[in-house]
Amino acid sequence: MDWVRLRLDVDAFDEKEFEPYLQRALTSGIWFTPMTDTPDNRRALYELNKTCSADIPERGEFYSYESYVAERIEVPSFTPEGIIVALDGDTWIGMSATSLHPEGRAFSEMTGVLRPYRGRGLSLALKLLAIRFVRDQGCRWLDTIHHPRNDSAISMNRRLGFIDLP
Repeated sequence: MDWVRLRLDVDAFDEKEFEPYLQRALTSGIWFTPMTDTPDNRRALYELNKTCSADIPERGEFYSYESYVAERIEVPSFTPEGIIVALDGDTWIGMSATSLHPEGRAFSEMTGVLRPYRGRGLSLALKLLAIRFVRDQGCRWLDTIHHPRNDSAISMNRRLGFIDLP
């Protein structure tokens, strides 16, 4: 399968065009915050990621909780501050997970919002907050990979200025 590989030049990214979307999301009653690494939050992140990932074409079976922690959290590239969570009260409704890598590179692992909350610009807001995180960490590049039929994620990233990599 030919995965869609995308890259954003964080230094060249101008968020002004997207600021109204972020402001609308921030005033909608949804709260955005970096994740605090606790056992309860690890479980909440896992459950949210598992639910949102079910909509990825041909995703297949999701990790067990133990595998998720071992392969996605207890790794050198994991940074809790790179996990931006959208909350409706105490309910985790969206996430954007970004990992940090050598040579000024970051990777957008997953951005997702629960179905009842979609269509409100929350994914875009989460991605903008993730880009800010990447910029604050001094990374130049933000990469991501998508299944070729994951049209909504691909178009959102391209709209933000991500370009296709060979």
